[in-house]
Amino acid sequence: MGRKQMNEVEAGTLYLVPTPIGNLSDMTERAVGILRQGDLIAAEDTRHTRILLNHFQISGHVVSYHEHNKKESGNKLIEALKSGRSVAQCSDAGMPVISDPGSDLVRLAIEAEIPVVPLPGPNAALTALIASGLDARQFAFIGFLPKINAKKKKLLFDMSHIPVTLIFYESPHRLKETLETLIRELGNRKAVLAKELTKRFETFKRSMLQELLDDLETETPRGEYVILVEGWNEISAEEKEQKTGWREEAVSFALKMPLKEAARQVSFKHHLSRREVYQYLLNQKEADANKNDLGNNCSRLYNGK
Repeated sequence: MGRKQMNEVEAGTLYLVPTPIGNLSDMTERAVGILRQGDLIAAEDTRHTRILLNHFQISGHVVSYHEHNKKESGNKLIEALKSGRSVAQCSDAGMPVISDPGSDLVRLAIEAEIPVVPLPGPNAALTALIASGLDARQFAFIGFLPKINAKKKKLLFDMSHIPVTLIFYESPHRLKETLETLIRELGNRKAVLAKELTKRFETFKRSMLQELLDDLETETPRGEYVILVEGWNEISAEEKEQKTGWREEAVSFALKMPLKEAARQVSFKHHLSRREVYQYLLNQKEADANKNDLGNNCSRLYNGK
């Protein structure tokens, strides 16, 4: 018997098929063959996938599989696989499973002892990383940050002292908010904004996080973004300390003098707005009062005005 060819579709097998992230020429011959031969094509957006299939003259049977129907549709796909049909799962762009509901389908297939075959192909995170100029030897892919602030803050705290390049995905309408969050939680680090990857207007902006944020004051974000941030190092740690270390010093000063004088001295020393420092001390006073802990140092802080 001849050796099995890797481009031959096997019955009862789940294929993970990457699709182009912008340039249709990046579609591999093997991916086209799997989509053409497979019994079912599970697509995140059937209309979007149909455009791709039409381009390559593929007339496959497309079924919907996305975040909102993954439980019901996933079970149906597993039953189809058990019956011997082959399934090719693809996302709207890039690798299936990465920031994609395909991970649930893979888990179900593994639990049912169904073969899972991944195909290599386009990926926005890695495409951006290799051209970013940041350290590509070690990196952590985060994807989209959690929408819940507490989870977002904890995740970034956990990643803040890891010396590897951090990779995020973000939509245009949340880009500004996310850059502000990264600056607040990680400090003002070297970073890269990549968009329109593999397309005609592919863009890389390499700067500090704060400068990238400032640029958004004069331009409107468009398209999907990859944000790459330099990993922790002693320099970034020092910069963050310089940016936030004044707070502890302000509290220390306010233990010895009126709040306004403490704000004046700290703002002068750290080149900050006196109003910003004074407001921070007032907020600390209010927070401390709410705790009803009048015996600690923070309570002593507010004897002066």
